[in-house]
Amino acid sequence: MQPTRSLIIGASLGALINLAVTSGAEAKSSDDAKETARQIQALRDQIDALQRKVDAQAAAEQQTKAQADAASAQAVTATASANAAAAAIPSQVQTAIEAAKPKTDKIYYKGVSLTLGGYGALETIYRTKNETADMASSFSGIPYPNNAVGHTGELRFSARQSRITALAEGDPTADVHLSFYGELDFLGAAQTANSNETNSYTPRIRVMYNQIDWADEGLHFLAGQNWSLVTLQGKGITPRSEDIPPTIDAQYIPGFSFTRQPQIRITKDFDKLFWVGVSLENPQTTFYTSSTAYPKSVNLTDNAPAGSGFNSANTLSLNHIPDVVAKVAYEPVVADRTVHLEVFGLYRSFYERLNLENQNVNGGGAGVGLNVPVIPGVLDFQVSGMAGKGIGRYGAAQLVDVTFNSAGAMKPISEIQGLAGLTLHASPALDIYVFAGEEKESAQAYYGNSGTGVTAYGYGNPLYVNSGCAYEGAPGACTGNTRVVEQGTAGFWYKPWNGKSGRYQVGMQYSYTERKAFAGAGGLDPIANDSMVFASFRYYPF
Repeated sequence: MQPTRSLIIGASLGALINLAVTSGAEAKSSDDAKETARQIQALRDQIDALQRKVDAQAAAEQQTKAQADAASAQAVTATASANAAAAAIPSQVQTAIEAAKPKTDKIYYKGVSLTLGGYGALETIYRTKNETADMASSFSGIPYPNNAVGHTGELRFSARQSRITALAEGDPTADVHLSFYGELDFLGAAQTANSNETNSYTPRIRVMYNQIDWADEGLHFLAGQNWSLVTLQGKGITPRSEDIPPTIDAQYIPGFSFTRQPQIRITKDFDKLFWVGVSLENPQTTFYTSSTAYPKSVNLTDNAPAGSGFNSANTLSLNHIPDVVAKVAYEPVVADRTVHLEVFGLYRSFYERLNLENQNVNGGGAGVGLNVPVIPGVLDFQVSGMAGKGIGRYGAAQLVDVTFNSAGAMKPISEIQGLAGLTLHASPALDIYVFAGEEKESAQAYYGNSGTGVTAYGYGNPLYVNSGCAYEGAPGACTGNTRVVEQGTAGFWYKPWNGKSGRYQVGMQYSYTERKAFAGAGGLDPIANDSMVFASFRYYPF
């Protein structure tokens, strides 16, 4: 407003000067001078009025600016207060806000969320020795040289390892979490289905269980069919975090300790750092009974024909106590990486009817497991093992649990199982793995006197005849009790597409397996081997 005021004053002064000059030059009368004075005073009054108006406008502008500055400061303060209030929202309120947002990653129905999973697969297998097996190899059934199929290769295409999974979850309270999880595939076969290791009846249930989690207490209860607690975990003692070898072979690798069977499990975690778990699991016993006849005084029953709900062509072992597994897991941070360490114990009771009385003998074992991210996100290492008596059914090679002495009494067979492997995450799309494993049993040899000489009983008896194992058409028997099964395997998984449209992956695996027998009469110890090549094409849509 200063330029405007100056302009008005200047114009007024100019007018006064001009009037004064004009009055003097024309020499007007005194009346004219009075009139001139009056006009000058009027002009001065106008100037003063204009000045007051300019000053009022300037004051109004200053007030408006001050109000604008105050409003701006209030806005900044309000924004800061809003940010502070948002940061102070309680976690449970924030959780409720997140829960109210639209969900698209799961199916929601009556307060329960449903997550679908699984894959469609086409897989191929070529074996140099015919095991007459689908995608799950029979490591302890690799044929010796005397068997005709041991001289033929085996090529199969299969879609039966395709899998369907579903996870249902609900939260009845802020502390309690309920869940149900199931996995199905199509590798079951009616007459060969049994309870030995994977309870693989048709349709084949891999796992199917319900679970209750009490978050505040760190307590977890599981009931249903799941991986045995002897299985190596990848995280704590948590279902669906088992550290399974990434093989295409559905029987995995000799030396890998596992079963999938009905169980009741209770787990307690301490701040997700230390876990303790106990599981009661479905019992089943695998036997080896020698071909030597028992004396007539021995009246032995160790199994019974399958009844209701089972295939009548099968038999089931006598059992009266569940297998019991207890495990402790610990996950410390070492050199900026989380290391998983676990130790477990297994108790088993073997049961028979011998000479009109019930007999039982105890067995079991102990094991350890470790997995370490050697280079976090790039290279993972895992190792696991178990040793004990009567643990054969818990190994991928499915060796024998127990045998019998000359009096028909059960004798658990000593065994060790071990597995080690590396997995390289070469890129987000490529994983490469190398594993080696072994399962080895000790001889349980027993002798009797038939009146005509010494009679051999048990498992791995050096008096057993193996001469018929040497070649096709060889004379003599081929007892061939398996002493050790060992394997080395390598493979890769390549994922060309992995995103919102699901994941497509292609894999290949090669394995070399040897099955070695105990030496029999004459020191003959037959060996069988098998080279296997697998390929897999899988689409994971969910």
